[in-house]
Amino acid sequence: MSSVDYTITSPVALSTQNNRHLLGMTIAWHPDLARIGDQHIGGIDAGVIELSRFSPTFQQITSDPLPIGHGGISRDPVRIVRDASDGITICPPNSRMVVEINGKEIRDPTYLSTAQIEAGAILGLGRAVYICIHWMRCLPKQNPVEGFLGVGSNSIQTRDLIRLAATNDSTVLLLGETGTGKEVAAQGIHNLSKRNTHKLVSVNMAALNESLAAADLFGATRGAYTGAQTTRDGFFSEAQNSTLFLDEIGNTPATVQPMLLRVLENGEYRPLGATRDARSTARLITATDQDLYDESFNHALLRRLESFIIRIPPLRARREDIGILLRDLLQNRNLTAIDASQIPYSLISDMLNFDWPGNIRQLGNTFKRALLSIQMGEFPVLANIVDRPKMTASASAEMRQPASAPANFQLPRNLTSPAKSEVTPDNEGLLERKKLRDLTEQDVVDAMEKHQWTIQYAADDLGISRPSMYKLIESNRQIRRVEQIPAAEIQEQFQLANNQVEQCASRLKTPSEALRRHLKGLGWIT
Repeated sequence: MSSVDYTITSPVALSTQNNRHLLGMTIAWHPDLARIGDQHIGGIDAGVIELSRFSPTFQQITSDPLPIGHGGISRDPVRIVRDASDGITICPPNSRMVVEINGKEIRDPTYLSTAQIEAGAILGLGRAVYICIHWMRCLPKQNPVEGFLGVGSNSIQTRDLIRLAATNDSTVLLLGETGTGKEVAAQGIHNLSKRNTHKLVSVNMAALNESLAAADLFGATRGAYTGAQTTRDGFFSEAQNSTLFLDEIGNTPATVQPMLLRVLENGEYRPLGATRDARSTARLITATDQDLYDESFNHALLRRLESFIIRIPPLRARREDIGILLRDLLQNRNLTAIDASQIPYSLISDMLNFDWPGNIRQLGNTFKRALLSIQMGEFPVLANIVDRPKMTASASAEMRQPASAPANFQLPRNLTSPAKSEVTPDNEGLLERKKLRDLTEQDVVDAMEKHQWTIQYAADDLGISRPSMYKLIESNRQIRRVEQIPAAEIQEQFQLANNQVEQCASRLKTPSEALRRHLKGLGWIT
């Protein structure tokens, strides 16, 4: 088995070759799920981007350019000012639209450093649309690898490496944290290679019994070891003319490592108990999240494994892709019973801003738990559903906190600075009371109708707290308390709604959570 000794540098390493980068803005969440992943790519120089409902345009390679367009986005623009040192200042508009940076509401010009843009800054607009502001080290391009989703430069460049690896038979070493998608990358290399007519053979080295690992990999003759009643083929034989993927290669038993080295050097191995060598034509791909450069791993073997290295970036280094991954889970994983409008914006914001130490695997498991919670009529909160040992403050999270703009910050002369709103503990409640006073009864009903009569989602949409929403509901003459509705009317509307609680709530104009509890009390639902 031949090997070519060259190393592919990681996307992160490639990016340091240039001092300045393109400023990318990626739609990380939008009520119209088709818009998630649309991008606006700015230049590399200092300047101002004015972001409003109608401009600028966002697009993907395969779509037409369109503005954000959502009705909850202000016509008055958010100004994104890039200075000569690549710092970014976000200037909120003089409007009622809620503007957030990394989950924190802002009312005054707010500064983000180059490092904060590197980590991906989440700009929330009107608690409806979320945009990730990040650096782009290459232009968007169409280079698909099945299962490896993303529109950021780290994803694009990683797919480039996957596609390049598929053009040859070099041994590939995939490096990356747990849950980053190393197996997806291995499958992608195989599917795009000339070996794709055969099935990829995957082996988790950490799952092999140490005493039988050699037999599992290379096969064994009858009687080669206690309990070997018949001759058996190993994984190398099974992967003949195909690709053998050895995951968790760092867990390879020390006794097996020299055997692997021999296969890589000349393609030959000897099954346990055999008197003749066998020859392998399998292409080898390995992966690990461990440091293989310590003394416990065979360094000669490592030199063979690292012929072609691909470093899979962690999810926190491709924050702009989180929304695309969430949409894929929502649309393609048998979760169609959940409508995107049922997902609270606060949950989406938290998920976009979390660092995900368990990467894509942890993101997927957490999102599935959230969707199940929604199906049960609950309001999911990230802190309650994410793996608790992982839900800790990190240096990265602290680094991402925005700061006030410098005292000497000024917009370019041709732009008018938005009026600052001075918010203090004394007048913060006054601002909300004024906002509540501006809401009509029909505004509240419309928000409830839009969100299937779920109180928290409607409150998020209106930009008010849940207690304030309760007060508006209690005083609203159009909204009914479920305990005051005759049982016969509830039964009739429940049947007309095909036993769907949310549709019944809309017919009765009553909050769906209270209706669900009432129906359970009547024994009509479980």
